[in-house]
Amino acid sequence: MSVAWLDWSNPVAIWWGFLLIVSAVNIAALSRLRARFRASRGDKPAATWIEPLFLLCAVYVLGCAFRSVLPRADVQRICLFDTWLSSVMIGRSVATVAELCFAAQWAIVLYALGKVANSDTAKNIAKAIVPTIVLAEICSWYAVITTNFLGNVLENSLWTITFLLIGVALSRLVPRFRGPAQFAIAAAAAGIAAYVVFMATVDVPMYFGRWQADLASGKDYLGLVAGLHDVATRWIVTHDIAPWRDEIAWMSLYFSTAVWGSLALAGFGLVKHMLPRYRVRVPLKRATRQPVAVRVRSS
Repeated sequence: MSVAWLDWSNPVAIWWGFLLIVSAVNIAALSRLRARFRASRGDKPAATWIEPLFLLCAVYVLGCAFRSVLPRADVQRICLFDTWLSSVMIGRSVATVAELCFAAQWAIVLYALGKVANSDTAKNIAKAIVPTIVLAEICSWYAVITTNFLGNVLENSLWTITFLLIGVALSRLVPRFRGPAQFAIAAAAAGIAAYVVFMATVDVPMYFGRWQADLASGKDYLGLVAGLHDVATRWIVTHDIAPWRDEIAWMSLYFSTAVWGSLALAGFGLVKHMLPRYRVRVPLKRATRQPVAVRVRSS
């Protein structure tokens, strides 16, 4: 395996080094979070301390670390290393499981917040998160198998819509909490707003442009059987910046900020029992009508 491309003059090598450093930091943070959960269980039996949010986070963090070590662009079939582990079939499978875990984290946290705040909007949106992301994953697999970027347009549009709804739910929850809980919810809503803007102005238009270019060139798409074979057996090793240029921005953000979001969601499991104390209690409305005197006749 040639390592000549690992040079400071190669932007791809610098980018890959960044991914490795971020992944190492993320795994260290996951290990630290695990220690916090272990400490929080006290004398409880080991089987009772397992927190679903942490397990979902672990899958997402490790899945993203795997994809950072062996980055690929699925539809184009490009990768950095000539190994069967760079197969799009393996990489997309890992991504699917990890992304469903990430979606499940958001569903759990948003539903818990909605339950404490008695917000039907938050609870209903929380219930719709995982089914919508399942549909997004189906669209992603359609793109990967057929090499049709329309699947990516639909996939990322569904992610954008999902987080737009989550942002709306969080915005409505902000005034229902106070103190650190209110600040955390507001910060999450702001971060989601930035994500939605990025997806709507950069990511989705990028895939839409690729789809339109393929239509204009008359590209032939793969069928199911041929596509599955291609996904499992073909990968193109390239260390040139040109084919990676459009992938670097979203991959860098995905494997850093998205993972940090997952770690923060897992940390919610450590503090969720304190949430009710930060709930804003709405005072009962005073009666607006004046009392009416009633005469009682004496018999």
